[in-house]
Amino acid sequence: MSVENKTPLDGVDLVLADLDGVIYKGPDAIPFAVDGMNQASSNARLGYITNNASRTASSVAEHLSSLGLSVAAEDVVTSPQAAVRLLAKEVPAGSRILVVGGAGLVEEVEKAGFEVTRSAEESPAAVIQGFAPEVGWVHLAEATFALHTGIPWVATNTDWTIPVARGIAPGNGTLVGAVHTAVGRLPIVAGKPEAAIFEVAVERFGASSPLFIGDRLDTDILGSNRAGIPSALVLTGIDQAKQVLAAGPNERPQYILGDLRELHLPYPVTVETTQADGAVHVQVGDAVVSRNGSELVVVTAGNNKLDLLRAGAAAIWNSGSAIYAFNVPAELYS
Repeated sequence: MSVENKTPLDGVDLVLADLDGVIYKGPDAIPFAVDGMNQASSNARLGYITNNASRTASSVAEHLSSLGLSVAAEDVVTSPQAAVRLLAKEVPAGSRILVVGGAGLVEEVEKAGFEVTRSAEESPAAVIQGFAPEVGWVHLAEATFALHTGIPWVATNTDWTIPVARGIAPGNGTLVGAVHTAVGRLPIVAGKPEAAIFEVAVERFGASSPLFIGDRLDTDILGSNRAGIPSALVLTGIDQAKQVLAAGPNERPQYILGDLRELHLPYPVTVETTQADGAVHVQVGDAVVSRNGSELVVVTAGNNKLDLLRAGAAAIWNSGSAIYAFNVPAELYS
């Protein structure tokens, strides 16, 4: 998983962080996130990536600044920015585009020189779709009417859920799914887990050794892996221990963190040893998990539940088999 005595930030020149579930939840900062990122800024450039298409980069920067971070609009890479970049490859400059989404998406479409419409009756050249709380049936119907003509369709992201102050809510993926059901085809997707949004970020910041921090395996970590960027999963948002243990090969992070304080702590090395009976012992810190055939056994729980999770994850991930091949003790994820 890592080199002994090194922190996740060693050698990193750009720290890219997701927002929802990593920096904030609703309007409020996640504990230790702001201090963790501010401390990271002494050694690396900071950038922020969000699939949320309902807000402008400026409004996101203002929110982050109000929480105690020093952020300008150009430090924020949004899925609408990546989506418009893809859109420009599909239609001529200055085309009329049917926009389903909020102010953040409208702003980027207009900045790119396209004309915005909300009606399929105005013969749009393409549809671009992103999340906004106010998007409803009327807007999805207009997209459907337009897409039945065969024009291109670009979506900012397909996140099924988003974390908000009150809990987990439906994301843009549910809205895209409704249109997909009606038109029978899928959009081109710009945001995580596709590589486009990461490519925009790395190009903008000129990074050679970035690290991405996210809270979701199926979007954040999968996307960073597709883009070839090392990643850290922080357990302050969507995915928790059960999801970590079950992560597929393309969804596995280099680091598993409890919160962003751990960016600055030495990351424990994973040690595997084969026992006389053929069992493989996986040790992280003072936590030891044994893998023998289909059995996983907690040999030593240790003093750090996170190290136990790391050991359990390594025992499964390094086996070459998926989680359903094992009897997994509840102690690893409870």
